[in-house]
Amino acid sequence: MDWTLEVVILPVSDIDRAVAFYRDQVGFALDHDVTNEHMHIVQLTPAGSGCSIVLGDLPAHKEMKPGSLRGLQLCVADAEAARAELISRGVEAGEITRLDERDGSTFFGFSDPDGNTWTVQELKARGENPLIPHEARDRSDA
Repeated sequence: MDWTLEVVILPVSDIDRAVAFYRDQVGFALDHDVTNEHMHIVQLTPAGSGCSIVLGDLPAHKEMKPGSLRGLQLCVADAEAARAELISRGVEAGEITRLDERDGSTFFGFSDPDGNTWTVQELKARGENPLIPHEARDRSDA
């Protein structure tokens, strides 16, 4: 049986500000943005990922303090290119740290406007063999 992690609830203080940050600056795809008289829920997904973040104002979101999530990790094939892309979009990204020369030993980090922290790990193997093949990434029914 497969057990897939597909959603992480991210606590934020301002949903619209967080959407603008993750969609426009970090580059996550906006999957859903649902508002009604009872709730506001937004789902965003990093390119190539099977796991999304969900922002909102449901009880599960309100139980966590905005900015309290630490250690979320993204993987990229090229840390330097990823960091440069984030900086070009106005994200304050930390310096790159190389622990050694093995694949998976290069990192940098950034935070969202509330202080939730992310680590970006370079895995060159992701460029050669992505977890989700490019042809399987279209989420539309077209």
